[in-house]
This record gives sequence, structure tokens and C-alpha cells, in this order.
Amino acid sequence: MKRIIKMKNGSELEVGLTGNADRKVIMLPIAKKSVTGQEAETLKLWGVDPELGAKFIAGLSDEYQILHFDYEGHYMAHPYPDHFTPEHITQDLLRIADQMNVNQFSYYGYSWLALVGLQLALRTDRIESLIMGGFPPYKGPYEEMRVVTARTYEEALKQHGKLEHEQEGQASMNSEQIYPDEVDWDNIQIQIDPAQTKQFVTMYQSLLDFDDQLIQDQLSIPRLTFAGEKDTIVYGEKFGNVTVNIAERLQKNKKILENFGWTVEIIKGEDMDHTKAMQPSTVLPVIQPWLKSYLS
Repeated sequence: MKRIIKMKNGSELEVGLTGNADRKVIMLPIAKKSVTGQEAETLKLWGVDPELGAKFIAGLSDEYQILHFDYEGHYMAHPYPDHFTPEHITQDLLRIADQMNVNQFSYYGYSWLALVGLQLALRTDRIESLIMGGFPPYKGPYEEMRVVTARTYEEALKQHGKLEHEQEGQASMNSEQIYPDEVDWDNIQIQIDPAQTKQFVTMYQSLLDFDDQLIQDQLSIPRLTFAGEKDTIVYGEKFGNVTVNIAERLQKNKKILENFGWTVEIIKGEDMDHTKAMQPSTVLPVIQPWLKSYLS
């Protein structure tokens, strides 16, 4: 079943509900639509599966009912720069569940959508289990990401309207020709709509007073957190000279998290960086047995 749902800001999002109606529901806001041709080849260069959403749905729909949509893609197409707060996002996700007649559900999100899952779990009793990939639920890098997103927004403002003056040979954020190992991250131009990146500045700014160490005892549902062991991103001067080390934070606080009731998985592999650890072939073997143990 597919339905077009009008969001709080008036934009329209396509949402699907797949699988046996008698099964438990898993919300997948990470379910991007499959792409083909040059766009697919470009994604492969970056280590991204062009059928990411479809493979997650296929990998889980035998056992569960899957509530799936591309939340990030939607807001890149319909940015809401001044109002993209955890409260707004939570209202969006609950509106989607309501419109699809889903009362209780589990949630899986990766990176900032993992952060969103934690915020959602703190604001509703409708979540049955929570899976956070690529963003630690304890001592998360909120300040670092606030700096990175703020700098990205500043650069986007500088470049907005000046694309025709791009220097020859310089990489750009939206280039389809550049290879990942050729990118000079210190000199890359940010060629995206400032409104797109400003919404993430709004989100992280709104979390300045959030302390994820103080909320752990508010969570009683089953919950899993994971990251690739090489999940470290070092940003240059243009992005505030910050390092976002997801794996190290998760490993360092593993026992604390387990004491709070989290299942913690560090996915091994020399190439297991932030992108690799979000692909279906990596994630499904981790979350399938965990979901079966808690939702069956």
C-alpha cells in the first residue's frame, strides 16, 4: 500500500506500507528509492547501494510489516530551514504513522535519522524498539555536528548564485564526475541550496541543551546501537577543524550503554566507515537477529 501524506509544512511525501498486516511494524525513514543509470553508477563510486531502500524492505518484509519512506530526500527537496526541530520531526513521523493506521512500531534510523529516533522515543510511548546506527546514543557529537553544519551553511551561502565562477578543476559537493579518493575536503565547494543545509543547523542548534546522559533511564524499550569500527570523519578548516569519531565514542562507552540496557555492536572491517556501515549488506545481518530476538 502506498499513500501520499501531507506533512506539517504542507509538502507531500509518498509513504509505503509493505508486508503482512498481522506482523509487527518497523518504521524505515531511510528507505530511499532505487535509482539506475549514471546516478546509480555515481552512488556506487561512493560505496552507496543504489537499491538501498528496496533491499532493506525486502530483507525485513518477510518477518515484519515495513513502514517506509525517504525522509531525508523529502526535506532536501522541500527544505524547512527555520523550523526543522526535533518537535517538528517527531510530529511528522507520528503524523505518518497515524495516516497509515499504525499505532505501535519499531524504528530504525542511521546517522542523523538515528538521532531523530532517540528524540522520537523520548516523546512518545508508541515505539516498541529502537535501532540507532552511526550515531551514539550516549555522549553524542552534538556540538561537533553543530559546528560542521553551521560552517556548511556559511559555505553554501558564499557559493549560492556563483556556480558559474567555479574554478577549473575544483571539486564541488554536487559533482557527478569526481571520484571519492580524489576529493580535497579542505577545498571542496559547497554547491547546495543554503535552505537545505540550514535546516540541519536549526536541528542541532535546538539540541544545544539536550543531555543524552541524563535521559537514559527514561528509555525502557529494547534498543540497539551500532557503528563501523572505522567510523571517523575528520573535517578540515573550512568545516571547523572538528573530528566526528562515532566508533570511538561507542566503544569507549560500551559498558555504560550496556548497563543502561542497550545492545552495542561495533562492526569490524578495515573499510567499515560511516558509509559502508549503512549499506543493507552490512546492516541487515546485524539487525535481523536482534529484531527477531526482541519482537518475535
